[in-house]
Formats: sequence, C-alpha cells, structure tokens
Amino acid sequence: MNIIGRLTKDAEVRTLSNEKQVVNFSVATNDSYKNKQGERIEQTTYFDCAYWLTANVARLLTKGTLVELTGRVSTRAWTGKDGEPRAGLNFHTSNIKLHGGSRKAETVQATAQAKNNKFTAQGTEDDLPF
Repeated sequence: MNIIGRLTKDAEVRTLSNEKQVVNFSVATNDSYKNKQGERIEQTTYFDCAYWLTANVARLLTKGTLVELTGRVSTRAWTGKDGEPRAGLNFHTSNIKLHGGSRKAETVQATAQAKNNKFTAQGTEDDLPF
C-alpha cells in the first residue's frame, strides 16, 4: 500500500534492548469529497509510522516534509486515560520517497548525498539531453 502525506513532527530514533534501531514518525494524509448535499468534506487521517531498515533516514524526516510511503497498515485499539476507547493506524514502512518539504530537509539531504559521493553537478543549462 502507498500513502502520501506530510510529517506532523520530526522523526525520532529509538534503540531497543537488542540494539536494533527504529525510526518513528507520524504522517497526516488529506482527502476531500462531496457529500449528498453537495458540501465539500475535508478528512485528515493520521498514521503512526515505523521504519526499521536504517536510522540514518531520520535526519531527513522533518516536520512538514512531503513523503510517499510504501508498506502495510495495521490497526490498534486501547483505552485512554479518560477511560474512553481509542483506535489508531500503524504504518509499517518498507520504502520512503521524499517529495520535498522544509529547507532543513533539503539541506540535510544535499549534505548527506555529498558525503556519500552521490551528489554531483554535471552539465550546464546548454547541455540538454534532447
């Protein structure tokens, strides 16, 4: 399943007792539709996300960044401190694609790419492929 949304806060890295690291973050997706009366209804869905493959991605996942995620959804239910039943959606992320966002994310991404020798500036405006 794929979802596209914006991060609601900066990602956090947790280290578990077995030394494995997980990146936790939250994504909000927006949807809108017209009801039978013709009124536009806006709906926001929040996903609590977990990414297990590498903790290095956390520095790119900053509040407001637009991301496309691939993974699977699971639900969870619990009773809140007020005694009311609650429910939420978890997204077990297997792939993250950044679509932009805050300047902080873009700067960190460019720096990370430069350190990995993946950042290259080739060609000029006159050097078009067609």
